[in-house]
Amino acid sequence: MIHSEAALQALVGRYVAIWNEPDSERRRAAVAALWTEDATQFMPSRDVHGHEQLFERVTASYDRWVAEEGCVFRSVGNGNGHHDCLRFNWEMLPAAGGEVVSVGFQFLILGDDGRIRLDYQFIDR
Repeated sequence: MIHSEAALQALVGRYVAIWNEPDSERRRAAVAALWTEDATQFMPSRDVHGHEQLFERVTASYDRWVAEEGCVFRSVGNGNGHHDCLRFNWEMLPAAGGEVVSVGFQFLILGDDGRIRLDYQFIDR
């Protein structure tokens, strides 16, 4: 359950930060801290289950979009939620500045321990 606006914004910040994390071991630790062991991320093209697949997913995204393409992910700053759910938008844009390349929407359902149990991703563009 989300207990405060500060806790909600902190979770959104940690979520977005993991996609920009260059250090593999910190990325792995962040996966364990953010998602439950049995978590699932649902995307339009596929689903990933559990910490290892989530780590591989985040790493593949980092390698492609951050390391290769020079982009960065950031929160739009519109996170809100109640009970055990939260939603927010994120953007991907060139780290050096420029036009937004992609916009996404996340809908998260948290477990009893406050970590993500179900993660639904929608790509707006």
